[in-house]
Amino acid sequence: MNKKIEISKEKQETMVSLIKDYFRKERDEELGDLAAMLFLDFIIEKLAPEFYNQGVYDSYKYFSQRIDDLLEIQKY
Repeated sequence: MNKKIEISKEKQETMVSLIKDYFRKERDEELGDLAAMLFLDFIIEKLAPEFYNQGVYDSYKYFSQRIDDLLEIQKY
């Protein structure tokens, strides 16, 4: 299953604004809405899946350890 990461319109607008602010403050560049949206699309398509997958793995590891802890309370 290869689902695209979807973000609400409100969050997209906030992220575009943050990207524009970053470029203005850190790189002294003015980015328009289209350029910022294209940059956000790139991040969502190419980078976000790695962060998502790491979160899934970290959750799996955490819950696997908790399940092992649960087995320790068995009565014999």
